[in-house]
Amino acid sequence: MDGGGGGGAEGELTAQETALYDRQIRVWGVDAQKRLSKAHVLVCGMNGTTTEFCKNIVLAGVGSLSLMDDHMVTEDDLNANFLIPPDESIYGGRSRAEVCCESMKDFNPMVRVSVEKGDPSLIDGEFLDKFDIVVVSGASLRTKLFINDNCRKRSKRIAFYAIDCKDSCGEIFVDLQKHSYVQKKPGGETGQQELTYPSLQEAISVHWNNLPRKTAKLYFAMRVLENYELSEGRSPGETTLSDIAAVLSRRKDMCDKMSLSESQIPTVLMERLLAAGKKEHPPVCAILGGILGQEVIKSISCKGDPIKNFFYFDAADGKGVMEDIPPPPSAN
Repeated sequence: MDGGGGGGAEGELTAQETALYDRQIRVWGVDAQKRLSKAHVLVCGMNGTTTEFCKNIVLAGVGSLSLMDDHMVTEDDLNANFLIPPDESIYGGRSRAEVCCESMKDFNPMVRVSVEKGDPSLIDGEFLDKFDIVVVSGASLRTKLFINDNCRKRSKRIAFYAIDCKDSCGEIFVDLQKHSYVQKKPGGETGQQELTYPSLQEAISVHWNNLPRKTAKLYFAMRVLENYELSEGRSPGETTLSDIAAVLSRRKDMCDKMSLSESQIPTVLMERLLAAGKKEHPPVCAILGGILGQEVIKSISCKGDPIKNFFYFDAADGKGVMEDIPPPPSAN
């Protein structure tokens, strides 16, 4: 990873690694595999979506994976998290991170998988220096902004991703700060490209009236929901259909302030997000986790066009949409 990330491509792969990763080395090259084997990833929040992501990068041969989620496993976690065995004698009284870590180690014994205890909302910058990639899921907007800001303050570049699945809808946010990568051009030629990313705070602060009319409706709907949760002191998923009147009132206030028609945030979409609660739809988890795994591998290997800077998926139409949300003019 460039900019002080995963330690570059120095050092050789062992014969065992070369044999194990032979197929993917043929796809993205030995240099990318070396970078991947030196990258350290932190995942805050173990749910159906992040377990899909973890599976993908562990099978790909990431250097190490650290899991942070002190919440005790409940029966609800079994719905989408395939790493938790449906046996209370195994998961009872244990944290999500502990149970998932134990299961994840079986996927690839050459990858170091461990548990980091703690509260993501209290992570300090020095702790983050151990990692090249930080993925946050199921956290409040305040926690996501806090971790993203801390990633940006470190002397080395730490890529930040936020990913959430609301039943049949999903959102991924990407902040690679300054990212250089090799882009394949028509005719098989390659060229060096550089992208500059806004922070999460910048990306959600842009005036809606300045965005293209075709901007994904989920972008606006997720902003309304997180704004409501933040002001009401709710954890993600705690807002339900019984709150729909208050949430629609918040939608109206935000649309009036941002000079956006409320029709850009359909009531039926807000109802779907509220009805979802904390529920994840496993097929959507697999899609989001697959996309995120692919993006993290691109970031580490510095090969291929990365998402900039939001990705949305809605099972209602089966479409995945990328949105490049620029920072407000004052942030440039």
